Amino acid sequence: MHIVIFNYGAGNLFSIQAALKKERARPSITRTGSRMGSADALLLPGVGSFDQAANVLPMDDIRDAVRAGKPILGICLGLQLFFGQSEEGRARGLSFLSGKVKRLPSSVKVPQIGWNTLSVKKTNELVEGLPKNPWVYYVNSYYPETDGRWVIATSEYGVRYPCLVAEKNIYGTQFHPEKSGSTGRTILQNFLRAVRR
Repeated sequence: MHIVIFNYGAGNLFSIQAALKKERARPSITRTGSRMGSADALLLPGVGSFDQAANVLPMDDIRDAVRAGKPILGICLGLQLFFGQSEEGRARGLSFLSGKVKRLPSSVKVPQIGWNTLSVKKTNELVEGLPKNPWVYYVNSYYPETDGRWVIATSEYGVRYPCLVAEKNIYGTQFHPEKSGSTGRTILQNFLRAVRR
C-alpha cells in the first residue's frame, strides 16, 4: 500500500515513515504532490507552523484528490490544516472541516508535551480495538475547535478539545500515533485497514 507523505519543511517524517513501514505500507515523501495519483492514501505529518505548511503544500491538488475520495490522515499540524483558519497564522487551510484552530489556554504550560488520555465519544473504525481511556503522545500548542459531527475522541488540557476526528475519507489525530505506543499502532493499523476497504 502506497502512502504519500507531504514534506513541508518541518514535519516529523522519519518516525511516521518507520511506523508505516512496520505495518508493511510503502511510504514515500513529496513536496509537490507529484506521486499523489499513484497513492492509496495521503498523509500530512505533525510539527511545523500552519502558515509555513499551507504556503508550501499543493493545497488545490490535495483538495481535489480528497474530494474525489482519496483517503487522507492528518497528524497534529496535519489535522489542523483540515480547517480553514488558525489563530497561529493568516494562511487559508484546506477547509475540509468546519471550525477553527485555537491556541491552548494560558492557564496551562504551552506547548503540551507528553502523554495524555483520550476519551472515545463515538464509534469509528479508527478506534476499533482500543482500551478504555488509552494514553497517547502530544506535542502541540494549538487545538481544533469543531462541532460534534466530526469528533470521535477528545482530550483535556486546560480545555476539552477534539483529538481524533473522522468524516468519510478524512481522518485526523491531534496526538502523534507514531509516538503513542500500542495505542498509536492500533490507530495506524485501523487507518490502513480503512484505506484497503
